[in-house]
Amino acid sequence: MDTFVDERDYELIGADKYTFSVMARIIRGECELRLTDHERLIFCFTGQPFPVWIWTADDATEDEMERAYLTAKENSLMDGNHRFNLKYELAEYFISRAKEDGLELKITTNLFAYDCPSPVMPDTKADGSMHQCTEDDIDLLVDFFEMFHDAVEIDRESREQYRRNAEDGVKAGSIYLWKNPEGEFVASCAWHPAQEMGSIGLVYTRKEYRRKHYAENLVYQVTKIVQEAGYLPMLYTDADYVASNKCYEKIGYILRGKLCTIG
Repeated sequence: MDTFVDERDYELIGADKYTFSVMARIIRGECELRLTDHERLIFCFTGQPFPVWIWTADDATEDEMERAYLTAKENSLMDGNHRFNLKYELAEYFISRAKEDGLELKITTNLFAYDCPSPVMPDTKADGSMHQCTEDDIDLLVDFFEMFHDAVEIDRESREQYRRNAEDGVKAGSIYLWKNPEGEFVASCAWHPAQEMGSIGLVYTRKEYRRKHYAENLVYQVTKIVQEAGYLPMLYTDADYVASNKCYEKIGYILRGKLCTIG
C-alpha cells in the first residue's frame, strides 16, 4: 500500500462523489494516515477526533474486505477508540469480523448524502435575516461550534480549535448566522468547496428558537450562495433525523447516496 495519492485515487473516489465528497477533500490535505493501492482500497485519517474514511469498490470481494479489516488492525485502528465511515457492505463485514477478535462494533450513525441542483424557496418565510460573520462574531461562533458538535455528539474538539475553525471560516467568508428581529443570533450554517461541490455544514438552531423555520431559510440562502459561486450544493445528514431531512428535501435537496459510521 502506498502512502501517497494521485489522480487514480481522485478518480476512484470521484465515482462516489456524493457519499465520499468529504474524503475527496481531506485526502488532499494533511493526514495522519493515508494508504491506497490506487485500485480497490483507500484509507484516509486526518487524526482524532475524526473518523477514519475507508473507500472500497462497490463489488468488493470478501478477500478485499478482509484486507481492509487487517489494514485497519495493522495500523492500530481497531483499538476501540476509532470510528469508521464506510459503505454498508464493508461495515457489516467489519462488525462480523471484529467479533472473531473479541471486539464489538456497531453502526452509530446512518448517513444520507444529498445534493441540490435546483434550490426551492421555503414555503414559510422566517422573521429576521441572514448575517455573514465577521471578526466581531468570533466569540459567538465558538459557542455555535460547541453547541453543534455537542448536539451531534461527534468530532468534538477544544474551544481553542473551534476558535481556529471560526477564524478560518470568517476569513473565507463562508459562515453565516440567522438574526431574528430582536437582534439575537439563533441559527448557524457554513460551507466550503469540495472540488466541484460546495459542502454545507454547521447547521444548528438554538433549542429555544426551533420550529420557527430559521434553519430552513438560512440553509436555503446559503445554498443559493454556493450555487451562485459555481458549486453544486451538497450536505450530509443523519438518516435517522426524519424532520431535518424533510426540511432539506422541501428546499430542493435530493438523496444521492448512503453510508454509515461504525465504532
